Amino acid sequence: MQNLDSKYWENRYQEGYTGWDVGHISGGMQHIIDQLTDKNFNILVPGAGNGYEVTYLWNAGFKNVYLVDWAPSPIAKFQSFNPDFPKSQLINIDFFKLEGQFDLILEQTFFCALPPGKRVAYAEKMNQLLKPGGTLRGLLFKVPMNEDRPPFGGSVAEYEELFSKKFQIDYIRDCLNSEPERLGTEVEFMVTRVH
Repeated sequence: MQNLDSKYWENRYQEGYTGWDVGHISGGMQHIIDQLTDKNFNILVPGAGNGYEVTYLWNAGFKNVYLVDWAPSPIAKFQSFNPDFPKSQLINIDFFKLEGQFDLILEQTFFCALPPGKRVAYAEKMNQLLKPGGTLRGLLFKVPMNEDRPPFGGSVAEYEELFSKKFQIDYIRDCLNSEPERLGTEVEFMVTRVH
């Protein structure tokens, strides 16, 4: 498997090879965000790419939202479309080197971009970044996918095992608001940091 580093992801953007990008906020993510009520939450969106979720949050009045991506060009593109968004909340870094504490982290096609060998580290880092009582919410694929390149799929049983070690699992259920091309392949989930 090739090295899935910042150069790899930047090349994907430069070459327009961005199959995960549906061109707007996905129905599943919009459904999750529309349930949020506390506009003061510190919210992290890792691997945000072009940041449609971040734009949606920002326009809905969530001002403490942070976009993180390893590739610089989607951040620059986001900035050009959202000139009023604070530059200090646009973070070009390896997710595993990120510091901070958040009330909510939103997951959308970031998990499936990581090699399966990094999944335990992903859960540990999410736990570290969340405040006690903070939640990780979003969408995960529930089907097998590629073994040698992203996206990497998964299963509900795998997610239950992974998250139960660090979190209280609030729910993992079929996503009813998926994009048409993803219908039946995604679960919506929420887990809470308990300690």
